[in-house]
Amino acid sequence: MIEPLPDVLIRPIVQAALAEDLGRAGDVTAQACIPADARLTADFVVRKPGTISGMACARLAFHELDPTAEFIEEVRDGDHVEAGAVLARVSGNARAVLSAERTALNLLGRLSGIATLTRAYVAAVEHTGARIVDTRKTTPGLRALEKYAVRCGGAVNHRFGLDDAILIKDNHVAACGSVAEAVRRAKAAAGHLMKVEVEVDRLDQLDEALPEKPDAIMLDNFSLDDLREAVRRASGKVVLEASGGVNLQTVAAIAETGVGVISVGALTHSVGVLDIGLDAA
Repeated sequence: MIEPLPDVLIRPIVQAALAEDLGRAGDVTAQACIPADARLTADFVVRKPGTISGMACARLAFHELDPTAEFIEEVRDGDHVEAGAVLARVSGNARAVLSAERTALNLLGRLSGIATLTRAYVAAVEHTGARIVDTRKTTPGLRALEKYAVRCGGAVNHRFGLDDAILIKDNHVAACGSVAEAVRRAKAAAGHLMKVEVEVDRLDQLDEALPEKPDAIMLDNFSLDDLREAVRRASGKVVLEASGGVNLQTVAAIAETGVGVISVGALTHSVGVLDIGLDAA
């Protein structure tokens, strides 16, 4: 079972999305066509198979415009569904339902798209010991939701931001002068609960990093042969993360080299939405 995000984290995002859509005058179409006291019941129906994420976003979108709206969930975040499945039913003021429809579908569709793609990556490496993780390549303002969707798809989260782990990248190394010096400085500054990871793009940099004992080493755009060699040299003494050039066609072979973690930016930066519609009952 996926631990849901609290509404207090989701509500500001939903409110901002609704405000963007409603603009300066509100939903002029609904106001012109729908009587103020009309009621509407509609079903969320998924058009293609997928893994669901974002049900709370849909619920909150309707409750923002009609606090009395009834939202009945038929599935839970993390569930895999087939095409034609009814995800939820909403009943409430017709104007409010129609005005919130697009915001609800935008968020539910995008998050479910992330969860669906993530599930495919996780399935591709399930015969290995590797874990799929996300990156910080998220939509500005939606990181908490998108990383939650990754968890709904069965993967785990990398760091959430710049403040929760030290990740030394190539430009940090350039500024410090060497991989070893960068790791030494980071470990000297880090508190006892702060992890330190360093990115390397060659085997000689791996050799330089290993004696400094970082918590993890990111192997950036390594060939399969070099990944296997890196695993051999590390001998299980440090977490090895493969990054770069990862897609659904390559991820299994990368996992089979023996790396422990594979980071995939595409989970959030290149994903399509899961096709979901709202159909009047």
